[in-house]
Amino acid sequence: MGTIKVENIRVFANHGCLKEETKIGSDYRVDLEIKANLQASAKSDSLNDTVDYVFLNRIVREEMAKPSYLLETVAKRILNRIFNEDTMVTKATVWVSKMNPPIGGDVEMVTIKMQEKRKKQK
Repeated sequence: MGTIKVENIRVFANHGCLKEETKIGSDYRVDLEIKANLQASAKSDSLNDTVDYVFLNRIVREEMAKPSYLLETVAKRILNRIFNEDTMVTKATVWVSKMNPPIGGDVEMVTIKMQEKRKKQK
């Protein structure tokens, strides 16, 4: 087993419940951690035997580009895509942070964390 982290993916997106948020947009940070068996790739030195972090970054960027009211919705879409498109991933955790959220105070960011494990095959 092993861990791959893709950290501090910076994106500009249009998420939020306020009309202004979806119109103007904001800066976001996404962090991703996945668990997979990395032993084969450690031996083979082949990208085909591992989870490609370019692929992970692409999924994050594509899903962040689709406006949503809630960060939870975006996080769930990211997790769904990862599990649907890469069978090597056994567990994934995603953190989605809105930078400088409009919540009436001096707040650096708000973050939601969502985690999922691959369901066992029957």
